[in-house]
Amino acid sequence: MKTLAKETGLLNVDKASGAPIFTPQLFQGFRQIVANGQVFVHETYFDLNGLSMEEKTVFFEGATVQEFANPSHVGGAVGDLTQVIDIMSALPLSDTQLQNCAVFAGGTERAFPTFDQTIYFRNNIYLVDVDFLASGYFSLMSTNQMGSLSPTASDRIYVYKVVIFGASNSATSVTVYPSRFLLQMEAREEPEFQHIMRLKRSYDLQQSYDED
Repeated sequence: MKTLAKETGLLNVDKASGAPIFTPQLFQGFRQIVANGQVFVHETYFDLNGLSMEEKTVFFEGATVQEFANPSHVGGAVGDLTQVIDIMSALPLSDTQLQNCAVFAGGTERAFPTFDQTIYFRNNIYLVDVDFLASGYFSLMSTNQMGSLSPTASDRIYVYKVVIFGASNSATSVTVYPSRFLLQMEAREEPEFQHIMRLKRSYDLQQSYDED
């Protein structure tokens, strides 16, 4: 059994002038996916190509995300909201899908490829709480997880951290601290027919999400 790890760095957004000011050179890996908006994404991937070339299937034993601290703020007010979404997917997700991850009214199918291709998903909602306003940290209001940990023959697991600031967020500065994505997995052979069907499933889904 192996444990794979990927890390995301620090994100700081200056909101003193109203519109978020983000300096990609200082916070490499994050990018702003909505012009003048308040949605930021860090993306990377686990490379499983060596295993797929050996015609092995990856079976997941566990997945989690470790965090240094809750997001913090400067000048925040009670009720300010920051949402942090962590995703590990067997398929790449478009910017539109990543934005839709926060909006479930249209159906989760807009955000995720399928249940079995969504290896891990966690949605954290943080609020500035009256009891901890002076601390400068957001309080975790809710955390929800979904995902399948389903086996895959994909040669990559795509890793995303999506940070969304609420429209009414009055903080002059918000910081989201580094985190570490962990996957515990084992690669082993399975009957040829099952492996071929798993490869076909991954291929069909990949084509259905092709943006070219």
